[in-house]
Amino acid sequence: MLDLATGTGDLAFLAAAEARTVVGLDVTKRMLELAAIKRSGAGPRFVQGDMLALPFQAASFDVVTTGYGIRNVPELAPALDEIGRVLRPGGRFLSLDFDRPENPLLRRIYFTYLTIVGSILGVLLHGDPDTYRYIPQSLRTYPGSREVARMLKARGFDWLVVLPVLGGFLALHSAKKAADGSR
Repeated sequence: MLDLATGTGDLAFLAAAEARTVVGLDVTKRMLELAAIKRSGAGPRFVQGDMLALPFQAASFDVVTTGYGIRNVPELAPALDEIGRVLRPGGRFLSLDFDRPENPLLRRIYFTYLTIVGSILGVLLHGDPDTYRYIPQSLRTYPGSREVARMLKARGFDWLVVLPVLGGFLALHSAKKAADGSR
């Protein structure tokens, strides 16, 4: 299993209880240092790297996950290409992320809410109101769950479910790469 944008490794540690091999990848060295502190004995292996150029052989993983990761890549299409490349035929991709409401009024309310709540949490948890302001900012350019689903289908994922979470403010993508590896 490969966990992309692993951060401090929460998903990787959960998966390590079930999977034979778990790798957590993140572009930020400090996040990986924090993940390594949590590890006791055997567990996930952590690698610094970029989702746009994954440092793994083709068809290396049965499962690729990411929590709040695909929304933050600078270029979504190449990241999805890389995910498809490292997945084995029949492999599963799971992604949980914020979603972008299609209704413009609801979207404006949602972004305002995220800005205010993010500022408050930033102050309370980190002493900095700007800590979580990147979330609504990143959603302004994120295409949303429907477009991500379309992009996955175009990349050879033949089984795809998009589950709205929290009334559609979040979305979980569950996709399976075509068993024949076709695109």
